[in-house]
Amino acid sequence: MEDGVIKQIGENLIVPGGVKTIDAHGRMLMPGGIDVHTRFQMPDRGMVSADDFYQGTRAALAGGTTMIIDHVVPEPGVSLMSAFDQWREWADSKSCCDYSLHVDITEWHKGIQEDMEALVKDHGVNSFLVYLAYKDVFQLTDSQVYEVFSVIRDLGAIAQVHAENGDIVAEEQLKMLEQGITGPEGHVLSRPEEVEAEAVNRSVTVANQTNCPLYITKVMSKSAADVIAQARKKGTVVYGEPITASLGTDGSHYWSKNWAKAAAFVTSPPLSPDPTTPDYLSSLLSCGDLQVTGSAHCPFNTSQRAVGKDDFSLIPEGVNGTEERMSLIWDKCVVTGKMDENQFVAVTSTNAAKIFNLYPRKGRIAVGSDADLVLWDPDVTKIISAKSHNSTVEYNIFEGTEVRGGPLVVISQGKIVLEEGNLHTTEGSGRYVARKPFPDYVYKRIKARSRLAELRGVPRGLYDGPVCEVSVTPKTMTPASSAKTSPAKQAAQPVRNLHQSGFSLSGAQADDNIPRRNTQRIVAPPGGRANITTLG
Repeated sequence: MEDGVIKQIGENLIVPGGVKTIDAHGRMLMPGGIDVHTRFQMPDRGMVSADDFYQGTRAALAGGTTMIIDHVVPEPGVSLMSAFDQWREWADSKSCCDYSLHVDITEWHKGIQEDMEALVKDHGVNSFLVYLAYKDVFQLTDSQVYEVFSVIRDLGAIAQVHAENGDIVAEEQLKMLEQGITGPEGHVLSRPEEVEAEAVNRSVTVANQTNCPLYITKVMSKSAADVIAQARKKGTVVYGEPITASLGTDGSHYWSKNWAKAAAFVTSPPLSPDPTTPDYLSSLLSCGDLQVTGSAHCPFNTSQRAVGKDDFSLIPEGVNGTEERMSLIWDKCVVTGKMDENQFVAVTSTNAAKIFNLYPRKGRIAVGSDADLVLWDPDVTKIISAKSHNSTVEYNIFEGTEVRGGPLVVISQGKIVLEEGNLHTTEGSGRYVARKPFPDYVYKRIKARSRLAELRGVPRGLYDGPVCEVSVTPKTMTPASSAKTSPAKQAAQPVRNLHQSGFSLSGAQADDNIPRRNTQRIVAPPGGRANITTLG
Protein backbone atom coordinates (compact mmCIF):
# COMPACT_ATOMS: atom_id res chain seq x y z
CA MET A 1 0.00 0.00 0.00
CA GLU A 2 1.23 3.46 -0.89
CA ASP A 3 -0.43 6.89 -1.11
CA GLY A 4 -3.67 5.43 0.23
CA VAL A 5 -3.96 2.91 -2.63
CA ILE A 6 -3.20 -0.82 -2.90
CA LYS A 7 -0.06 -1.11 -5.08
CA GLN A 8 0.75 -4.84 -5.06
CA ILE A 9 -0.95 -8.09 -4.07
CA GLY A 10 0.80 -11.46 -3.97
CA GLU A 11 3.49 -13.56 -2.34
CA ASN A 12 7.21 -12.74 -2.03
CA LEU A 13 6.63 -9.04 -2.73
CA ILE A 14 9.67 -6.78 -2.95
CA VAL A 15 9.19 -4.52 0.05
CA PRO A 16 11.11 -1.23 0.13
CA GLY A 17 13.03 -0.40 3.30
CA GLY A 18 11.37 1.39 6.19
CA VAL A 19 7.92 0.01 5.38
CA LYS A 20 5.78 -1.33 8.23
CA THR A 21 4.61 -4.92 7.78
CA ILE A 22 1.71 -6.47 9.69
CA ASP A 23 1.60 -10.17 10.52
CA ALA A 24 -1.85 -11.41 9.49
CA HIS A 25 -1.23 -15.11 10.16
CA GLY A 26 -4.44 -16.91 11.16
CA ARG A 27 -6.54 -13.81 10.55
CA MET A 28 -8.70 -12.62 7.64
CA LEU A 29 -7.96 -9.58 5.53
CA MET A 30 -11.10 -7.98 4.13
CA PRO A 31 -12.26 -4.68 2.60
CA GLY A 32 -13.19 -2.04 5.16
CA GLY A 33 -16.89 -1.84 5.98
CA ILE A 34 -19.21 0.72 4.37
CA ASP A 35 -21.98 1.98 6.68
CA VAL A 36 -24.61 3.06 4.16
CA HIS A 37 -26.78 4.96 6.63
CA THR A 38 -25.58 7.34 9.33
CA ARG A 39 -27.02 10.56 10.71
CA PHE A 40 -24.12 12.19 12.54
CA GLN A 41 -24.51 15.71 13.91
CA MET A 42 -28.20 15.55 12.99
CA PRO A 43 -30.19 18.71 13.82
CA ASP A 44 -33.55 18.22 15.54
CA ARG A 45 -35.62 21.16 16.88
CA GLY A 46 -32.58 23.15 17.95
CA MET A 47 -30.79 20.11 19.37
CA VAL A 48 -28.05 18.11 17.63
CA SER A 49 -27.59 14.33 17.90
CA ALA A 50 -24.96 13.29 20.42
CA ASP A 51 -22.23 12.13 18.01
CA ASP A 52 -20.79 14.65 15.56
CA PHE A 53 -18.83 13.67 12.45
CA TYR A 54 -15.62 13.20 14.45
CA GLN A 55 -17.10 11.06 17.23
CA GLY A 56 -19.30 9.15 14.78
CA THR A 57 -16.58 8.28 12.25
CA ARG A 58 -14.17 7.43 15.09
CA ALA A 59 -16.74 4.92 16.44
CA ALA A 60 -17.20 3.54 12.90
CA LEU A 61 -13.45 2.97 12.49
CA ALA A 62 -13.29 1.24 15.89
CA GLY A 63 -15.78 -1.31 14.54
CA GLY A 64 -14.03 -1.92 11.21
CA THR A 65 -16.04 0.51 9.06
CA THR A 66 -13.82 2.73 6.86
CA MET A 67 -16.49 4.67 4.96
CA ILE A 68 -19.89 6.09 5.88
CA ILE A 69 -22.71 7.57 3.81
CA ASP A 70 -24.59 10.19 5.82
CA HIS A 71 -27.99 11.76 5.16
CA VAL A 72 -28.42 15.46 4.38
CA VAL A 73 -31.79 16.57 5.82
CA PRO A 74 -32.86 20.02 4.55
CA GLU A 75 -35.24 21.84 6.86
CA PRO A 76 -38.45 22.74 4.97
CA GLY A 77 -37.78 25.98 3.11
CA VAL A 78 -34.01 25.37 2.86
CA SER A 79 -32.70 24.48 -0.61
CA LEU A 80 -31.03 21.11 -1.20
CA MET A 81 -27.86 22.87 -2.34
CA SER A 82 -27.42 24.97 0.79
CA ALA A 83 -28.20 22.00 3.07
CA PHE A 84 -25.68 19.87 1.14
CA ASP A 85 -23.03 22.60 1.49
CA GLN A 86 -23.71 22.77 5.24
CA TRP A 87 -23.24 19.00 5.66
CA ARG A 88 -20.04 19.10 3.56
CA GLU A 89 -18.67 21.85 5.79
CA TRP A 90 -19.44 19.86 8.99
CA ALA A 91 -18.06 16.57 7.63
CA ASP A 92 -14.94 17.98 5.94
CA SER A 93 -13.77 19.59 9.16
CA LYS A 94 -14.46 16.59 11.45
CA SER A 95 -14.73 13.27 9.63
CA CYS A 96 -11.79 10.90 10.18
CA CYS A 97 -12.76 8.39 7.48
CA ASP A 98 -13.96 8.74 3.88
CA TYR A 99 -17.61 9.69 3.51
CA SER A 100 -20.33 10.41 0.99
CA LEU A 101 -23.82 11.92 1.24
CA HIS A 102 -27.39 10.90 0.43
CA VAL A 103 -29.78 13.86 0.11
CA ASP A 104 -33.29 13.70 1.60
CA ILE A 105 -36.23 15.29 -0.25
CA THR A 106 -38.33 16.94 2.47
CA GLU A 107 -40.68 18.90 0.17
CA TRP A 108 -41.43 18.97 -3.55
CA HIS A 109 -41.52 21.83 -6.07
CA LYS A 110 -39.73 22.86 -9.28
CA GLY A 111 -36.70 24.36 -7.51
CA ILE A 112 -36.00 21.02 -5.81
CA GLN A 113 -35.75 19.28 -9.19
CA GLU A 114 -33.17 21.81 -10.41
CA ASP A 115 -31.12 21.26 -7.22
CA MET A 116 -31.27 17.48 -7.72
CA GLU A 117 -29.92 17.85 -11.26
CA ALA A 118 -27.06 20.05 -10.04
CA LEU A 119 -26.21 17.65 -7.17
CA VAL A 120 -26.01 14.67 -9.54
CA LYS A 121 -24.09 16.45 -12.32
CA ASP A 122 -21.67 18.56 -10.28
CA HIS A 123 -21.50 17.23 -6.72
CA GLY A 124 -21.32 13.44 -6.94
CA VAL A 125 -24.70 12.60 -5.38
CA ASN A 126 -26.53 9.56 -6.77
CA SER A 127 -29.16 8.79 -4.13
CA PHE A 128 -32.15 10.70 -2.77
CA LEU A 129 -34.52 9.72 0.03
CA VAL A 130 -38.25 10.45 0.26
CA TYR A 131 -40.41 10.14 3.36
CA LEU A 132 -43.80 8.46 3.45
CA ALA A 133 -43.87 9.33 7.17
CA TYR A 134 -43.75 12.48 9.37
CA LYS A 135 -47.06 14.02 8.34
CA ASP A 136 -47.09 17.82 7.94
CA VAL A 137 -43.26 17.85 8.23
CA PHE A 138 -41.44 15.72 5.60
CA GLN A 139 -44.16 13.46 4.18
CA LEU A 140 -44.82 13.55 0.43
CA THR A 141 -48.05 12.47 -1.28
CA ASP A 142 -48.14 9.45 -3.59
CA SER A 143 -48.34 11.68 -6.68
CA GLN A 144 -45.32 13.68 -5.49
CA VAL A 145 -43.39 10.44 -4.87
CA TYR A 146 -44.29 9.37 -8.43
CA GLU A 147 -42.86 12.64 -9.79
CA VAL A 148 -39.71 12.41 -7.65
CA PHE A 149 -39.09 8.80 -8.74
CA SER A 150 -39.45 9.82 -12.40
CA VAL A 151 -36.84 12.56 -11.93
CA ILE A 152 -34.50 10.21 -10.03
CA ARG A 153 -34.72 7.61 -12.81
CA ASP A 154 -33.92 10.18 -15.51
CA LEU A 155 -30.91 11.36 -13.48
CA GLY A 156 -29.60 7.80 -13.03
CA ALA A 157 -29.82 7.95 -9.24
CA ILE A 158 -31.35 5.62 -6.63
CA ALA A 159 -34.67 6.31 -4.89
CA GLN A 160 -34.50 5.64 -1.17
CA VAL A 161 -37.67 5.49 0.93
CA HIS A 162 -38.39 5.87 4.61
CA ALA A 163 -41.37 3.51 4.58
CA GLU A 164 -44.20 4.12 7.06
CA ASN A 165 -47.77 5.28 6.47
CA GLY A 166 -47.57 8.77 7.97
CA ASP A 167 -51.33 9.41 7.90
CA ILE A 168 -52.11 6.30 9.95
CA VAL A 169 -49.22 6.98 12.35
CA ALA A 170 -50.53 10.52 13.01
CA GLU A 171 -54.02 9.17 13.85
CA GLU A 172 -52.62 6.37 16.02
CA GLN A 173 -50.39 8.80 17.96
CA LEU A 174 -53.44 10.93 18.81
CA LYS A 175 -55.33 7.79 19.88
CA MET A 176 -52.51 6.67 22.19
CA LEU A 177 -52.17 10.09 23.81
CA GLU A 178 -55.97 10.32 24.27
CA GLN A 179 -55.81 6.97 26.10
CA GLY A 180 -53.14 8.38 28.41
CA ILE A 181 -50.27 6.33 26.96
CA THR A 182 -47.42 8.86 26.95
CA GLY A 183 -44.30 6.68 27.44
CA PRO A 184 -41.96 5.11 24.83
CA GLU A 185 -44.28 2.10 24.47
CA GLY A 186 -46.72 4.53 22.77
CA HIS A 187 -44.14 4.97 20.02
CA VAL A 188 -44.24 1.33 18.94
CA LEU A 189 -48.00 0.95 19.62
CA SER A 190 -48.73 3.86 17.26
CA ARG A 191 -46.51 2.37 14.52
CA PRO A 192 -47.68 -1.23 14.09
CA GLU A 193 -45.68 -3.47 11.78
CA GLU A 194 -48.23 -3.45 8.95
CA VAL A 195 -47.89 0.35 8.69
CA GLU A 196 -44.27 -0.23 7.60
CA ALA A 197 -45.14 -3.14 5.29
CA GLU A 198 -47.94 -1.16 3.59
CA ALA A 199 -45.60 1.72 2.83
CA VAL A 200 -42.93 -0.65 1.45
CA ASN A 201 -45.58 -2.20 -0.82
CA ARG A 202 -46.72 1.25 -1.99
CA SER A 203 -43.09 2.23 -2.72
CA VAL A 204 -42.59 -0.94 -4.76
CA THR A 205 -45.76 -0.16 -6.75
CA VAL A 206 -44.64 3.40 -7.56
CA ALA A 207 -41.12 2.19 -8.42
CA ASN A 208 -42.58 -0.41 -10.81
CA GLN A 209 -44.78 2.18 -12.51
CA THR A 210 -41.91 4.66 -12.94
CA ASN A 211 -39.23 2.01 -13.70
CA CYS A 212 -37.07 3.52 -10.96
CA PRO A 213 -34.61 1.53 -8.80
CA LEU A 214 -35.81 1.40 -5.20
CA TYR A 215 -33.90 1.16 -1.92
CA ILE A 216 -35.77 0.71 1.37
CA THR A 217 -33.88 2.16 4.35
CA LYS A 218 -34.21 0.76 7.88
CA VAL A 219 -35.98 -2.56 7.32
CA MET A 220 -37.24 -3.20 10.84
CA SER A 221 -39.95 -5.88 10.66
CA LYS A 222 -40.54 -9.35 9.23
CA SER A 223 -43.51 -8.22 7.14
CA ALA A 224 -41.60 -5.31 5.55
CA ALA A 225 -38.73 -7.67 4.69
CA ASP A 226 -41.21 -10.16 3.21
CA VAL A 227 -42.64 -7.49 0.90
CA ILE A 228 -39.12 -6.73 -0.40
CA ALA A 229 -38.32 -10.45 -0.85
CA GLN A 230 -41.60 -11.03 -2.77
CA ALA A 231 -41.04 -7.97 -4.97
CA ARG A 232 -37.54 -9.19 -5.86
CA LYS A 233 -38.92 -12.60 -6.79
CA LYS A 234 -41.28 -10.82 -9.20
CA GLY A 235 -38.35 -8.93 -10.73
CA THR A 236 -38.56 -5.49 -9.07
CA VAL A 237 -35.20 -3.68 -8.80
CA VAL A 238 -35.38 -3.15 -5.03
CA TYR A 239 -32.79 -3.37 -2.26
CA GLY A 240 -33.39 -3.71 1.49
CA GLU A 241 -31.26 -2.24 4.29
CA PRO A 242 -31.71 -3.80 7.73
CA ILE A 243 -29.76 -1.92 10.38
CA THR A 244 -27.59 -2.98 13.31
CA ALA A 245 -30.53 -2.46 15.70
CA SER A 246 -33.05 -4.58 13.77
CA LEU A 247 -30.46 -7.39 13.39
CA GLY A 248 -29.19 -7.20 16.97
CA THR A 249 -32.08 -6.43 19.34
CA ASP A 250 -35.88 -6.09 19.51
CA GLY A 251 -38.65 -3.77 20.67
CA SER A 252 -39.49 -5.48 23.96
CA HIS A 253 -37.38 -2.79 25.70
CA TYR A 254 -40.00 -0.10 24.96
CA TRP A 255 -41.88 -1.52 27.97
CA SER A 256 -38.89 -1.17 30.33
CA LYS A 257 -39.78 0.35 33.71
CA ASN A 258 -36.70 2.58 33.29
CA TRP A 259 -37.97 5.49 31.12
CA ALA A 260 -34.45 6.54 29.99
CA LYS A 261 -33.62 3.01 28.86
CA ALA A 262 -36.93 2.61 27.00
CA ALA A 263 -36.49 6.02 25.34
CA ALA A 264 -32.99 5.05 24.11
CA PHE A 265 -34.62 2.53 21.74
CA VAL A 266 -36.94 5.07 20.06
CA THR A 267 -36.36 5.15 16.30
CA SER A 268 -38.63 5.00 13.25
CA PRO A 269 -39.79 2.59 12.01
CA PRO A 270 -39.63 1.15 15.55
CA LEU A 271 -37.86 -2.02 16.61
CA SER A 272 -40.32 -4.91 16.37
CA PRO A 273 -41.67 -6.23 19.69
CA ASP A 274 -41.55 -9.73 18.12
CA PRO A 275 -38.34 -11.23 19.63
CA THR A 276 -37.83 -13.58 16.64
CA THR A 277 -37.37 -10.61 14.24
CA PRO A 278 -33.53 -10.26 14.44
CA ASP A 279 -33.04 -13.95 13.61
CA TYR A 280 -35.54 -13.73 10.72
CA LEU A 281 -33.91 -10.62 9.22
CA SER A 282 -30.42 -12.14 9.54
CA SER A 283 -31.70 -15.20 7.62
CA LEU A 284 -33.05 -12.99 4.81
CA LEU A 285 -29.77 -11.06 4.75
CA SER A 286 -27.86 -14.35 4.51
CA CYS A 287 -29.90 -15.73 1.62
CA GLY A 288 -29.76 -12.51 -0.42
CA ASP A 289 -33.35 -11.26 0.03
CA LEU A 290 -31.86 -8.26 1.90
CA GLN A 291 -28.58 -6.95 0.50
CA VAL A 292 -26.91 -4.21 2.55
CA THR A 293 -26.54 -3.11 6.16
CA GLY A 294 -26.40 0.32 7.74
CA SER A 295 -26.61 1.52 11.32
CA ALA A 296 -28.88 4.61 11.07
CA HIS A 297 -26.57 5.79 13.87
CA CYS A 298 -28.23 8.88 15.41
CA PRO A 299 -28.25 8.61 19.20
CA PHE A 300 -29.40 11.38 21.54
CA ASN A 301 -28.49 11.86 25.20
CA THR A 302 -31.10 11.16 27.88
CA SER A 303 -31.53 14.88 28.63
CA GLN A 304 -32.31 15.46 24.94
CA ARG A 305 -34.77 12.55 24.84
CA ALA A 306 -36.46 13.94 27.97
CA VAL A 307 -38.03 16.61 25.75
CA GLY A 308 -40.63 13.86 25.22
CA LYS A 309 -40.94 12.69 28.83
CA ASP A 310 -44.69 13.49 28.83
CA ASP A 311 -45.36 12.78 25.15
CA PHE A 312 -43.62 9.94 23.29
CA SER A 313 -44.17 11.67 19.92
CA LEU A 314 -41.71 14.40 20.98
CA ILE A 315 -38.81 12.03 21.84
CA PRO A 316 -35.97 12.66 19.35
CA GLU A 317 -35.47 9.48 17.30
CA GLY A 318 -32.33 7.46 16.65
CA VAL A 319 -30.17 4.64 18.01
CA ASN A 320 -26.47 3.73 18.08
CA GLY A 321 -24.96 1.01 15.88
CA THR A 322 -22.08 2.17 13.65
CA GLU A 323 -19.39 0.68 15.92
CA GLU A 324 -21.27 -2.56 16.62
CA ARG A 325 -22.53 -3.28 13.07
CA MET A 326 -19.81 -5.59 11.70
CA SER A 327 -19.22 -7.63 14.87
CA LEU A 328 -22.96 -8.14 15.40
CA ILE A 329 -23.48 -9.35 11.82
CA TRP A 330 -20.47 -11.68 12.07
CA ASP A 331 -21.85 -13.09 15.34
CA LYS A 332 -25.46 -13.46 14.11
CA CYS A 333 -24.72 -14.70 10.60
CA VAL A 334 -21.21 -16.19 10.21
CA VAL A 335 -20.78 -17.80 13.64
CA THR A 336 -24.24 -19.40 13.26
CA GLY A 337 -23.35 -20.79 9.83
CA LYS A 338 -25.96 -18.73 7.94
CA MET A 339 -23.36 -17.07 5.70
CA ASP A 340 -19.69 -17.49 4.89
CA GLU A 341 -17.00 -14.78 5.16
CA ASN A 342 -17.42 -13.80 1.50
CA GLN A 343 -21.14 -13.12 1.96
CA PHE A 344 -20.22 -11.16 5.10
CA VAL A 345 -17.95 -8.90 3.02
CA ALA A 346 -20.76 -8.51 0.47
CA VAL A 347 -23.42 -7.34 2.97
CA THR A 348 -21.07 -5.12 4.98
CA SER A 349 -19.15 -3.54 2.09
CA THR A 350 -19.18 -4.80 -1.51
CA ASN A 351 -22.93 -4.71 -2.27
CA ALA A 352 -23.11 -1.13 -0.99
CA ALA A 353 -20.09 -0.16 -3.13
CA LYS A 354 -21.76 -1.63 -6.22
CA ILE A 355 -25.23 -0.13 -5.61
CA PHE A 356 -23.85 3.36 -4.95
CA ASN A 357 -21.19 3.24 -7.71
CA LEU A 358 -18.16 3.19 -5.40
CA TYR A 359 -16.88 -0.16 -6.73
CA PRO A 360 -14.06 -1.14 -7.34
CA ARG A 361 -12.49 1.84 -5.54
CA LYS A 362 -14.27 0.66 -2.37
CA GLY A 363 -15.52 -2.76 -1.35
CA ARG A 364 -12.68 -4.72 -2.95
CA ILE A 365 -9.09 -5.76 -2.31
CA ALA A 366 -7.41 -5.21 -5.69
CA VAL A 367 -4.49 -3.27 -7.16
CA GLY A 368 -5.69 0.30 -7.60
CA SER A 369 -8.46 0.05 -4.98
CA ASP A 370 -8.37 2.33 -1.91
CA ALA A 371 -6.28 0.96 0.96
CA ASP A 372 -9.29 0.66 3.30
CA LEU A 373 -8.70 -2.71 4.97
CA VAL A 374 -9.63 -4.66 8.08
CA LEU A 375 -7.62 -7.44 9.64
CA TRP A 376 -10.42 -9.49 11.18
CA ASP A 377 -10.09 -11.88 14.09
CA PRO A 378 -12.93 -14.44 13.93
CA ASP A 379 -12.27 -15.73 17.46
CA VAL A 380 -12.03 -12.57 19.56
CA THR A 381 -15.01 -12.08 21.90
CA LYS A 382 -16.31 -8.85 23.36
CA ILE A 383 -19.21 -7.75 25.55
CA ILE A 384 -20.80 -4.57 24.19
CA SER A 385 -21.20 -1.85 26.82
CA ALA A 386 -21.74 1.90 27.08
CA LYS A 387 -18.73 1.96 29.42
CA SER A 388 -16.33 0.97 26.63
CA HIS A 389 -17.98 2.19 23.40
CA ASN A 390 -16.71 5.20 21.45
CA SER A 391 -20.08 6.97 21.19
CA THR A 392 -20.78 9.84 23.61
CA VAL A 393 -24.21 8.58 24.80
CA GLU A 394 -24.92 7.01 28.21
CA TYR A 395 -26.96 4.10 26.86
CA ASN A 396 -26.00 1.40 24.36
CA ILE A 397 -29.03 -0.50 23.07
CA PHE A 398 -26.90 -3.67 22.79
CA GLU A 399 -25.70 -3.42 26.41
CA GLY A 400 -24.44 -6.79 27.70
CA THR A 401 -24.55 -8.53 24.30
CA GLU A 402 -21.56 -10.85 23.79
CA VAL A 403 -20.28 -10.92 20.20
CA ARG A 404 -17.64 -13.10 18.60
CA GLY A 405 -15.47 -11.64 15.81
CA GLY A 406 -13.96 -8.19 15.57
CA PRO A 407 -11.27 -6.01 13.97
CA LEU A 408 -7.65 -6.34 15.15
CA VAL A 409 -6.19 -3.78 12.77
CA VAL A 410 -8.07 -1.18 10.72
CA ILE A 411 -6.40 0.68 7.85
CA SER A 412 -8.03 3.77 6.37
CA GLN A 413 -6.51 5.61 3.38
CA GLY A 414 -3.41 3.43 3.82
CA LYS A 415 -2.87 4.55 7.43
CA ILE A 416 -3.28 2.37 10.53
CA VAL A 417 -6.16 3.82 12.57
CA LEU A 418 -6.78 0.90 14.94
CA GLU A 419 -4.07 -1.34 16.36
CA GLU A 420 -3.89 -3.30 19.63
CA GLY A 421 -7.17 -1.76 20.72
CA ASN A 422 -5.92 1.82 20.33
CA LEU A 423 -7.45 4.32 17.91
CA HIS A 424 -5.16 6.72 16.01
CA THR A 425 -7.60 9.06 14.26
CA THR A 426 -7.11 12.50 12.77
CA GLU A 427 -10.01 14.94 12.83
CA GLY A 428 -10.83 16.21 9.35
CA SER A 429 -8.76 13.61 7.47
CA GLY A 430 -11.83 12.03 5.83
CA ARG A 431 -12.36 12.79 2.13
CA TYR A 432 -15.68 13.38 0.39
CA VAL A 433 -16.15 10.61 -2.20
CA ALA A 434 -18.19 11.65 -5.25
CA ARG A 435 -20.43 9.00 -6.82
CA LYS A 436 -21.31 8.90 -10.52
CA PRO A 437 -24.91 8.27 -11.68
CA PHE A 438 -26.17 5.17 -13.54
CA PRO A 439 -24.34 2.44 -11.57
CA ASP A 440 -24.23 -0.63 -13.87
CA TYR A 441 -25.10 -2.97 -10.99
CA VAL A 442 -28.49 -1.22 -10.72
CA TYR A 443 -29.20 0.42 -14.08
CA LYS A 444 -28.44 -2.36 -16.57
CA ARG A 445 -31.82 -3.90 -15.73
CA ILE A 446 -33.59 -0.53 -15.63
CA LYS A 447 -32.29 0.38 -19.11
CA ALA A 448 -33.29 -3.01 -20.55
CA ARG A 449 -36.82 -2.58 -19.17
CA SER A 450 -37.20 0.94 -20.54
CA ARG A 451 -36.44 -0.41 -24.02
CA LEU A 452 -39.10 -3.10 -23.64
CA ALA A 453 -41.71 -0.99 -21.95
CA GLU A 454 -42.57 1.41 -24.77
CA LEU A 455 -46.37 1.32 -24.95
CA ARG A 456 -48.19 1.65 -28.27
CA GLY A 457 -51.86 2.31 -28.94
CA VAL A 458 -53.98 -0.02 -31.07
CA PRO A 459 -54.34 1.23 -34.69
CA ARG A 460 -58.07 1.38 -35.46
CA GLY A 461 -60.57 3.43 -37.48
CA LEU A 462 -62.30 6.46 -35.98
CA TYR A 463 -65.63 5.86 -34.24
CA ASP A 464 -68.30 7.92 -36.05
CA GLY A 465 -71.49 6.69 -34.35
CA PRO A 466 -73.76 8.62 -31.95
CA VAL A 467 -72.25 10.07 -28.77
CA CYS A 468 -74.35 10.55 -25.67
CA GLU A 469 -74.35 14.00 -24.04
CA VAL A 470 -73.35 14.12 -20.38
CA SER A 471 -73.46 16.90 -17.86
CA VAL A 472 -70.41 17.06 -15.59
CA THR A 473 -71.19 17.96 -11.99
CA PRO A 474 -68.19 19.63 -10.36
CA LYS A 475 -67.00 17.67 -7.31
CA THR A 476 -67.54 19.65 -4.13
CA MET A 477 -64.22 19.76 -2.28
CA THR A 478 -64.31 19.07 1.43
CA PRO A 479 -61.23 20.09 3.38
CA ALA A 480 -58.85 17.18 3.95
CA SER A 481 -59.16 15.69 7.39
CA SER A 482 -56.07 16.28 9.50
CA ALA A 483 -55.24 16.62 13.14
CA LYS A 484 -54.91 20.37 12.66
CA THR A 485 -58.21 21.16 10.92
CA SER A 486 -60.83 18.67 12.00
CA PRO A 487 -62.15 17.42 15.35
CA ALA A 488 -61.42 13.82 16.15
CA LYS A 489 -65.09 12.86 15.77
CA GLN A 490 -67.34 14.08 12.93
CA ALA A 491 -70.87 15.19 13.90
CA ALA A 492 -73.21 12.19 13.62
CA GLN A 493 -76.03 12.27 11.04
CA PRO A 494 -79.60 12.25 12.54
CA VAL A 495 -80.98 8.70 12.57
CA ARG A 496 -84.63 8.03 11.57
CA ASN A 497 -86.69 6.24 14.20
CA LEU A 498 -87.92 3.15 12.33
CA HIS A 499 -90.49 2.36 15.05
CA GLN A 500 -92.37 5.58 14.35
CA SER A 501 -95.16 4.89 11.84
CA GLY A 502 -95.34 6.88 8.65
CA PHE A 503 -99.10 6.11 8.35
CA SER A 504 -101.68 8.77 9.18
CA LEU A 505 -105.54 8.71 9.06
CA SER A 506 -105.52 12.04 7.22
CA GLY A 507 -103.73 10.35 4.34
CA ALA A 508 -100.59 12.48 4.86
CA GLN A 509 -97.35 10.56 4.61
CA ALA A 510 -93.93 11.15 6.18
CA ASP A 511 -92.31 11.55 2.76
CA ASP A 512 -94.88 13.98 1.27
CA ASN A 513 -92.27 16.76 1.29
CA ILE A 514 -90.01 14.79 -1.14
CA PRO A 515 -90.87 15.68 -4.76
CA ARG A 516 -92.36 12.79 -6.73
CA ARG A 517 -90.23 11.16 -9.39
CA ASN A 518 -91.60 11.32 -12.94
CA THR A 519 -92.78 7.99 -14.22
CA GLN A 520 -90.15 6.08 -16.16
CA ARG A 521 -90.78 3.83 -19.11
CA ILE A 522 -88.92 0.54 -18.70
CA VAL A 523 -87.00 0.02 -21.95
CA ALA A 524 -85.53 -3.34 -21.10
CA PRO A 525 -87.39 -5.31 -18.42
CA PRO A 526 -85.43 -7.38 -15.91
CA GLY A 527 -83.81 -10.27 -17.72
CA GLY A 528 -83.57 -8.35 -20.99
CA ARG A 529 -85.88 -8.14 -24.01
CA ALA A 530 -85.81 -11.86 -24.83
CA ASN A 531 -89.15 -13.66 -24.55
CA ILE A 532 -89.46 -17.37 -23.88
CA THR A 533 -91.79 -17.78 -26.88
CA THR A 534 -89.26 -16.38 -29.31
CA LEU A 535 -86.54 -18.88 -28.51
CA GLY A 536 -85.72 -21.70 -30.87
